Amino acid sequence: MNIHLLAVYVVAVFLAMIAPGPDMMFILATGVRGGPRAGLLATLGVASSEVVQITAVAVGLSALFAAAPAAFTVLRLCGAAYLLYLGIQALRSARRVSPLAASPPEARVSGRYAYLRGAVTNLVNPKMVTFAVAFLPQFVDRSLGHVPAQFAVLGAIFIALEALIDGAVGLSAGRLGGWLSRRRARQAVDASSGMIMVALAGRLALER
Repeated sequence: MNIHLLAVYVVAVFLAMIAPGPDMMFILATGVRGGPRAGLLATLGVASSEVVQITAVAVGLSALFAAAPAAFTVLRLCGAAYLLYLGIQALRSARRVSPLAASPPEARVSGRYAYLRGAVTNLVNPKMVTFAVAFLPQFVDRSLGHVPAQFAVLGAIFIALEALIDGAVGLSAGRLGGWLSRRRARQAVDASSGMIMVALAGRLALER
């Protein structure tokens, strides 16, 4: 694989992961209510759903690129635009962010419920499919060939970072919940990730 593109990909995925989103908020709330084990199982549920979605996207896009090579360039530019959109949204969020509402007290959740709810929450989230379709192709170097294998590597890295970052959130839900409830902390996360995403979007739009 193109080492430069791979390094940019890791940075971009890391930034996307640390910015609080629906999956992270669900895992955080589950960990607070059900404890570290429930938070970790919710993360595994989300990751399991992502394996299914990324595999489906990779298979479909690999076939598309083989049939219509020009589609790769179009999709790459659309992906750069989408990354720019995410960056702008993060910057806007940094300006208007408000403290997280405290989760209402509930009965402890079972491990099975946490896992299944995590999988369903991610599976029905259209943003995940959009992210995979628009984002992953930008980091595939068609000149190197083996497009399906490149997708597999990118997908594996994505899932690994998901499990690492959101797993840490689930295991440390109580402390992280208090930290993320602070306005300045969330502003710092959103602002820094937003600025770098915008820069990456420009860099990727000009790549090759």
